[in-house]
Parts: sequence; structure tokens; C-alpha cells
Amino acid sequence: MLVLPAELTHDQATACCRMLAEALRRQPETAVVADAAALERFDSSALAVLLECRREALAIGKTFSVARMPQRLRELATVYGVAQLLPAAP
Repeated sequence: MLVLPAELTHDQATACCRMLAEALRRQPETAVVADAAALERFDSSALAVLLECRREALAIGKTFSVARMPQRLRELATVYGVAQLLPAAP
């Protein structure tokens, strides 16, 4: 499971994306789940990071979903039209 940090804004996005991509590649499971429960302070960069993780996962033949996405982030994903790309983890 990939774990997002408590703060994920533009300032942290590049480093966070790099860290999560490395963790994703090392993960043996074919179903990648990003846990967003810790997110407290974020902007649209959090969506960009999740979408990049999804792209990385799909590129290496894995599935991608998001667990415990904060409601405000889910609403932001809907406004940007990307909510369907970030399905909730089963």
C-alpha cells in the first residue's frame, strides 16, 4: 500500500511523486492501493500525484485504486472530471 503524507501541496508534489513511484515499482502486488487517509492539507497537486501513480501502475500492468480519500479531495476530483480515474479501493 502506498501511503500519502498529511500535507501534499505543490511544494511537496514532485518529491512525493518520486517517492510513491519508487514504492510502487518495488511493490510485488498487482493491485496498487494508495491510502489517502492521512491527507489533511492538500491542493490539486494531490490529484496530480495520484494520477501519476495511476499512470505508473497501469504502465507496468498493475491496477490502481485509492483508499480513504478525504471527501474534499473526492469533490475536487469530480470538479476536475477525474474522479472515475481514481476508483475507491474495495
